[in-house]
Amino acid sequence: MPADEPRPAGPVDPVDPAGPPPQVRIAGAIVALEGIAAVVFAMALGARAAAADLPFAFVLGEAGYFAVIGLALLGVGYGLLSGRRWARTPAIVTQLLLLPVVYSLIGPSQQLLIGICAGVVVAGTFLLLISERSREWSMGLDLPDAPQR
Repeated sequence: MPADEPRPAGPVDPVDPAGPPPQVRIAGAIVALEGIAAVVFAMALGARAAAADLPFAFVLGEAGYFAVIGLALLGVGYGLLSGRRWARTPAIVTQLLLLPVVYSLIGPSQQLLIGICAGVVVAGTFLLLISERSREWSMGLDLPDAPQR
């Protein structure tokens, strides 16, 4: 942007024309898949709500909760895939929040295979999101007008 042109008002989320680094794209796809899994689980809960031993409203409330979380994760995954820098933080927080789920699958539930697979996915996604290249991208250090290191 030439110096004589006015800058747009308000916060700007710059999108790099080249897009996010491969680590962020892979993590974005995984986060979007996590969101799809949550939405599918919500639909399954909703479909089985009538057959549950719990009150109908409780099961529908739980299904609604998972649907909202799943849709939010889909949005975060799309944000990462499309190069939106804001999406990295909610994706990292989500992976950290999934660690107790992994623990409970491996430990108390004794579902080792599912727990180990989930742990690999969660840990791998977390590591992709905190890599040096992802951090630099999220801070905008890869933009042409970024300060030199």
